[in-house]
Amino acid sequence: MTKVNTVRLILGDQLNAQHSWFEKVDPGVCYLIAELHQEQHYVRHHVQKTCAFLHAMEQFASQLANAGHQVVYRTLDDTEGQSLEQLLGELIQETRAQRFEFQHPDEQRLATQLSSLAQTLSIETRAYDSEHFIVAKDEIGIYFTPDKHNRMETFYRKMRKRLQVLMDDQQPSGGKWNFDSSNRSSFKKDDLTEIPQPLCFANDVSHILARIEKHAIPVFGKAETQLLWPTTRKQSLQQLDYFCENCLPLFGKFQDAMTENSAHSWSLYHSRLSFSLNAKLISPLEVIERSLKAYNRRGSDISIEQIEGFVRQIIGWREYVRGVYWVNQPHYSRKNFFNAKRKLPAWYWTGDTKMSCLRAAVTQSLEYSYAHHIQRLMVTGNFALLAGIDPEQVEEWYLGIYIDAIEWVEQPNTRSMTLFADGGWVATKPYAASGNYINKMSDHCKACVYSPKKKTESDACPLNSLYWNFLDRNRSKLQSNPRMAFPYKTLQRMSEDQVNAINNKARELLSVVDSL
Repeated sequence: MTKVNTVRLILGDQLNAQHSWFEKVDPGVCYLIAELHQEQHYVRHHVQKTCAFLHAMEQFASQLANAGHQVVYRTLDDTEGQSLEQLLGELIQETRAQRFEFQHPDEQRLATQLSSLAQTLSIETRAYDSEHFIVAKDEIGIYFTPDKHNRMETFYRKMRKRLQVLMDDQQPSGGKWNFDSSNRSSFKKDDLTEIPQPLCFANDVSHILARIEKHAIPVFGKAETQLLWPTTRKQSLQQLDYFCENCLPLFGKFQDAMTENSAHSWSLYHSRLSFSLNAKLISPLEVIERSLKAYNRRGSDISIEQIEGFVRQIIGWREYVRGVYWVNQPHYSRKNFFNAKRKLPAWYWTGDTKMSCLRAAVTQSLEYSYAHHIQRLMVTGNFALLAGIDPEQVEEWYLGIYIDAIEWVEQPNTRSMTLFADGGWVATKPYAASGNYINKMSDHCKACVYSPKKKTESDACPLNSLYWNFLDRNRSKLQSNPRMAFPYKTLQRMSEDQVNAINNKARELLSVVDSL
């Protein structure tokens, strides 16, 4: 190995070719990209997620080398039995480097590990911003306060003003900041034939699958030798352009809808850019720039409701959950407002349930390592909330199963938005729903053995009794919440016999939860 001045570490979610590190080729700098065994074992990952990250890392290392940078790439074969600390120590000794540099990790566990590692080194160290997010890490405290509710809408408006996105001077384009009320349509029969075919790639990951098997990496889900997800910057930009051209015109309208009756039920009008964004293959600002260009170019083909709904997800929600994550570390993972302790049902790992909505969401997740936000929040997440599943087990499932799941984005979405385990740092009420919501937003109930109209009968939708039982057993914590006034008024109008019957039904269901 040639002597270098500096060793720079690039983590698997720091594949940002636009970073200032790469503006010029410096022969005195060596970049280390490594397939670490610790990253394969801290949680059990979907096999497609593991393949996507390792393939993206391989491709990124190759691109850097082709651009003239000095790169050391270590596979699982090379790093077997080695910790990150050992790997770095050996490389620093081998290259006789006098400086170690890294980008701030986006997960607390890695930030702690690298901070400790840097303190043990006898050479100079420096941490850089990842140069990916709109809000730099040292700005988070300006927008977020720990241990309290930080209103997403307030943050979102500040981002719109800061970036001058969808703004007419100081006023929002279209006269409103938020068109969410227009983004809740379900599919009619005629809509199903118009759903665009998703853009899929064919990245050969057979060699990665072989490494996974060789090292007995604990994975689950459907393995594909030809991975359909974009794993390079070029492919990610193709995915973005395809979304802008084919999906953006109806994205907002159908962003909350679900269906089983389309060949493209898993993709619908969603961008599926979350892996590319979270691995930093593309940036949020270029996603916004290209989508706004499409909106301005195509005129009436893309309404304000569609583009605003997408912009809100990128510069609003995505940046917001990152801020919530970091401002509440390191105690965030201990929050459990409802003291939920029940074990995650076995069918979360198999899809083997008679409930159509949950079977569809879990089966799709196992097949594609993907589900859109309503499937995560209002189907798999809603059941976990109503059933009182342990937040730690739910987080582990979400973190493992989804291709885009990195703790900074997964934890606020799961523990806060889905489970209300923080008591209101993100959501102002629990996003709990009965079978009526699923029936309204999907066609799942039509072929289900359970009826969304019944509460306590043998064929009643389990979500119905679980919903009212959830409200009843958490009266002391929720009844005074103004946003919960309507359901609690409905509950109060029920007779004592009705409430008892509902609670008995819920307890019966939870006693056989694995067989629902």
